[in-house]
Amino acid sequence: MDFEFTPENKQVRELARDFAQTELKPVVMKYDESQEFPLEIMHKLGELGFMGVTIPEKYAGAGLSYVDYCIIVEEISRVDPSVGLSVAAHNGLCTSHIYNFACESLKEKYLPDLASGKKIGAWGLTEPTSGSDSGAMRTAAVRDGDHYVLNGTKQFTTHGSVGQTVVVMALTNPAKKKKGISAFILEKGMSGFSVGRKENKLGMRASDTSTMVFENVIVPAGNLIGNEEEGFKQALQVLDAGRIGIAALSVGVAQGALDASVKYARERVQFGRPLAEFEAIQWKISEMATKIDAARLLAFKAAYLKDHGKDITLAAATAKYFASEIAVKCTEESIQIHGGYGFTKDFPVEKLYRDVKLLTIGEGTSEVQKMVIARNILGL
Repeated sequence: MDFEFTPENKQVRELARDFAQTELKPVVMKYDESQEFPLEIMHKLGELGFMGVTIPEKYAGAGLSYVDYCIIVEEISRVDPSVGLSVAAHNGLCTSHIYNFACESLKEKYLPDLASGKKIGAWGLTEPTSGSDSGAMRTAAVRDGDHYVLNGTKQFTTHGSVGQTVVVMALTNPAKKKKGISAFILEKGMSGFSVGRKENKLGMRASDTSTMVFENVIVPAGNLIGNEEEGFKQALQVLDAGRIGIAALSVGVAQGALDASVKYARERVQFGRPLAEFEAIQWKISEMATKIDAARLLAFKAAYLKDHGKDITLAAATAKYFASEIAVKCTEESIQIHGGYGFTKDFPVEKLYRDVKLLTIGEGTSEVQKMVIARNILGL
């Protein structure tokens, strides 16, 4: 059992870390305050291969491993979780869904632009009436000759207003509820496809979250991913892998909070000595570091299993649950270490504290992860 990164992994880490420090750090608060989607940054990430990390080179991807993917997401999220979330959603949801389940002609048509970052991908599952309960989905697609007519609404869609290529789950057999869900590829600009409300969020403000509205959208039958009624099964597998990315994102946020806390504790002087010399602060730092290391091991274990073709459902849920909850605790402790300064926008922990809560909600809440873990352990 080898816990060391390969030389190639280390090169990827240095590339991602350098990009985060030089390209992201100077503009983090600019994008947070304006809520502007950093399209130029996303294109630059595409040039580095970070928008198609695990996609083969034949489709313009980088052809890297899931371990590399976790490294990239962690390093970016240490500096700006909003961009880390966009990278994770683009890679792990839309692009991954097409690569793993679409026919070859659809892969050849859509993957090169997604993997190169020329186009942004979105993935529509959640609706106003169906979050964790996907069986309550109302969006439906009715077959009519050589096309489907799609109607419905998707809510809380990452890249809902900026994504040009969108994977949408819709009912083709409503009587079967979630077992009657199918997956389709839609393109922004299709007649009847419009963008609704853009959410004004607590955190992750530079990562676009919007509503998508479908009114009699004509979708070519060839844009069906796989077969009818396979969409829910596909979505579960996509979410399994996507949770690995969210675990890595959580580790990145927690590590960013620890980095800021160590720096502040060394520099801040109270009662005539640096905070770092106080045992209370030392204990906070040591607890944060230990929990982050444990979360990182869980995330990379899940990535390793994915790279080796193993079942990842339990490992991904465990990593996502533990890492996201730990990230919340670590950012809270970081604010406490910073005191009043941590409550201001002059220090990075304020933004990390706002960003982190989404990670216990998105791609399956912590409660859903515990349900998945329990079912796997109990054999239910």
